[in-house]
Order: sequence, then C-alpha cells, then structure tokens
Amino acid sequence: MIDDASGVDVFESLRRYLGSVAYRLLGSVTDAEDVLQEAWLRWRATDRSTVEEPRAYLTTVVTRLCYDQLGSARVRREAYYGEWLPEPLVTEENAPERLAELGEEVSIALLAVLEELTPAERTAFVLHDVFAVGFEEIACSLDRTPDAARQLASRARRRVRTGGRRGPVDRAAHRQVVSAFAHAATGGDLQGLVALLDPDVVWHSDGGGIVSAGVRPILGADKVSRLVAGLYAKFLGPANVGASPALVNGEPGLLWHDTEGKVLGVVAFAVEDGRITEAYVVVNPEKLTHVTRLTVTS
Repeated sequence: MIDDASGVDVFESLRRYLGSVAYRLLGSVTDAEDVLQEAWLRWRATDRSTVEEPRAYLTTVVTRLCYDQLGSARVRREAYYGEWLPEPLVTEENAPERLAELGEEVSIALLAVLEELTPAERTAFVLHDVFAVGFEEIACSLDRTPDAARQLASRARRRVRTGGRRGPVDRAAHRQVVSAFAHAATGGDLQGLVALLDPDVVWHSDGGGIVSAGVRPILGADKVSRLVAGLYAKFLGPANVGASPALVNGEPGLLWHDTEGKVLGVVAFAVEDGRITEAYVVVNPEKLTHVTRLTVTS
C-alpha cells in the first residue's frame, strides 16, 4: 500500500468533482459523503503507480459505489413514509455565482425526475450529459458495451426532457417570484399567492414520518395557496419561526428556521413564465443535518 502526501493531494483536488458526481447519482448529501469516504479508503489502498489517469480511475470507483447503492436505495424509498425528496444543497442567497456551482445543474426538480430513471439510466445520463464522461468509460463502470451505455443515456435524456423544466433559469426573475411568494404568504394574501402559482402547481413535502407533512403531493393553485397561507399563519407567523432567502441547489429558495438559527425546513421552487409550477418542501430533520445554522439578527 502506498500512502503518501501526493495521494492525499490528488484525492483532495478531485473531492469537489467526485462529491458532485455522487450527489447527482444518489440525491443524498449524506450518502454522497459516505461514498467519498469509501472511495478515499480504496484510493489509499491502491498501488497508484499503476494508475495513469486518477480522475478517470476515481470516477469509476465512485460510480460503481453509487450504482451499488442505487438499487438498495430504490427499495428503501419505496417503503419510505410519504413522498421521498432529495436532500437539498443550500448556500447563502447572496453568495457569488461560483459558490452555487455544485447545485446549478442539478435542481431539486431535476433530481426528482432522475428518481424515475433506472439506476443504469441515471448513471449513464449523469456521467455523460452532466460531466461529459465518454461512453467507453461509462460502459466500464456499468459492465455494459459503449453502445448500450449510449442507449441508456439517450433513453434517460428523453425522459428527463419530458418530465423536467424547459429552458434556462433566469435567477433574477426566479428570485423575484420567490420573494413575492414569501411576502404574500406571510401576509395571508390568498389572491396574491394564487397569482404567483401556476394553475396546475404541485406542492411536494417530505417529513419522513418524523415531522408532520403531507403524504401525497397537493395539486392546484387554490389548494396550494390555502395550504401555504395556513402553514404561514400557524408556524411562520409566530415570532419563534422565520423564513429567510437562500440558494437551494443554485436557485433562489427559502429556509424556515427558529430564533436561534436552527434550520427547520428548506423550500425549493420550480418557476416557469413567472409562476411557480412546483414547490419542494424538505422538513425531515435527517435530511437537514448538513444545512448550516443561520446567524439570526433581531
């Protein structure tokens, strides 16, 4: 076994990239961190003198670890209480664009669509379409032929286009809609909320059976606006709970927090043509352990 500083330096230089791969494949920050730890242990035990391309080698290691997890994760999620949503990536709302790179190409909405793919489809799509990994390398990771890997990515791409968002994100316009939503919700303005919601809006929530949350998605602007107004009046209206803007997977969203800054919930939004088409509310505390505590000022 070779265990020297150069091995550490190489792995650390690739950590952000490898973490991005793992998160996009698994939709879980916690699981992605576990994969990175296992990848590091394997890298440390590898005779690195035989490794010509560390990035390609470690990409394959991480991919195979994630692929092995995806099958069992799918079974666990089928037995999950209520709707399973991905763990959100959160940065400060006013952070520079470069700090949101980790989540820019992987909105919660996209991750939700990726959940509908098979493990092989998801792996081929993420590696090729997001990280520009060649099909020969993908084929090696999946024990498939390059042509089979290409077909998997193509099939996944069609499903993502059908179920995902259309067009690029205008962050300024997105931020404006989220701000108006928070203002209308705080004021109990039902008409204002309805105006910001697409008629066919879908409200997703994930409490994991630990925190009270809807078991199924709520559909339609009327039902969602009344639900939101009720939630804000009951929980966010009192002085002990507040809402602050944040970047959720690189897009403007909201954090719900107590007076000490403990994050109680994360809300991500899909916005099209100036209206909210979907909202993703994560209140399962087990999915918020990685979210930084806020500094709250009075």
